[in-house]
Amino acid sequence: MTAAPADPTPATTTIDAHQHFWVAGESEQPWRGPGHGALVRDFRPEDLATMTVELGIDGTVLVESEDGPEENDRLARWSRLEPVRGVVGWLPLRDPDAARRERTRMDLPRLVGVRCLVGREPLDWLAGDDVVELFTELADAGLSWDVVPLDDVQCAQVVQLAEQVPGLRIVVDHLARPPLDGAPAQPWRDNIARLADAPGVAIKLSVGLDVVSRWDWQPEQLDEVAGVVLEAFGPERTMLASNWPVSELGTDYRTLWRDQVAVLERVVPDADDRAEVLGGTATRWYDLGRWSR
Repeated sequence: MTAAPADPTPATTTIDAHQHFWVAGESEQPWRGPGHGALVRDFRPEDLATMTVELGIDGTVLVESEDGPEENDRLARWSRLEPVRGVVGWLPLRDPDAARRERTRMDLPRLVGVRCLVGREPLDWLAGDDVVELFTELADAGLSWDVVPLDDVQCAQVVQLAEQVPGLRIVVDHLARPPLDGAPAQPWRDNIARLADAPGVAIKLSVGLDVVSRWDWQPEQLDEVAGVVLEAFGPERTMLASNWPVSELGTDYRTLWRDQVAVLERVVPDADDRAEVLGGTATRWYDLGRWSR
């Protein structure tokens, strides 16, 4: 069983567990499409810092949004700026030797985890002995793995890796694509149950590009999916996240965060449990307090 590391930071700390920065012209994210014009501008730390202070958010987890070493260099520029408390950087995880070289090359302060964009491709490569060895090394170094599994095959492959590397902390981003845009609900529920059965897996209560691009922002519809996730994972493995600025395709940051907090107030009656989702889980799972010890 994987235990999130102990942390001295109070559970009342509020953390936005997933956000991005980029500068127009520097980043050319392959996932952006013709309907994503709202994202073609700068999104910088100073833009977010003002809003987090206003909303009572104590810090954020900055996550890579484009694969490549240049992205790690950009993240390094921003990693010590407010409101960042931890960084999920990029590694070419399909190629363990290249991943080790990049890990040696990059100088990324506040690194707490890694990710690479996987899209809808099968994750067969996760089963390779060399990849399992790489993830074991990352786990030993205290680094988590963020991933967005989109279907039952990918979810099963994530669970298999969790079983092979029990010391690895895995973070499933964006609710593993919930059926908010009319997709069938039962397959998603089955995937959530399968993922939650692995004790080394946590989940982010956030909405990803696939959903936010097709779904009109109706926060009350989050109540049901949040309830399913919290029943499966419990508050100790669920963390609130914005996915800003991708979330701008649905609504503005202030509205999104207040709406998500309201969802928690409706579906999580216990204040201590809400505090876990609002920041305690992210603080422990990413071991954000390591930078203040």
